[in-house]
Amino acid sequence: MGHRGRRNKRHTPAFKMEAVRLMQERFAAGVTLQRVSEELELSPDLLRVWAKEVAAAPPGATPEAIFPGHGHRRGYRSVLQPLELPPPSDQEELARLRRENERLRLERDFLKKAAAFFAKESR
Repeated sequence: MGHRGRRNKRHTPAFKMEAVRLMQERFAAGVTLQRVSEELELSPDLLRVWAKEVAAAPPGATPEAIFPGHGHRRGYRSVLQPLELPPPSDQEELARLRRENERLRLERDFLKKAAAFFAKESR
């Protein structure tokens, strides 16, 4: 089980920045994330995380500030703030609740039919 013989690699902040830069260049050329990750021998998820960290960094931040390492805080706070959506209007809320109600009604009816079907088979 697991990944035998595979150890976690430690990548330098400069390598991470270069990987993100290369990923962005390759995206512009129409290459997929999966292909870029295979070329760099990295996980696509890892590249995605690094790209988010670079995007959240203030302009001019050094690689060491963006990727300080395990147990160390970044020298800046994330620029990205949680998106605050305005509260839905009464009409929007009513429409959402009606859609949810219809979905739940369909699920309930399906489960009733499935229970009846399996009850017949077990006889």
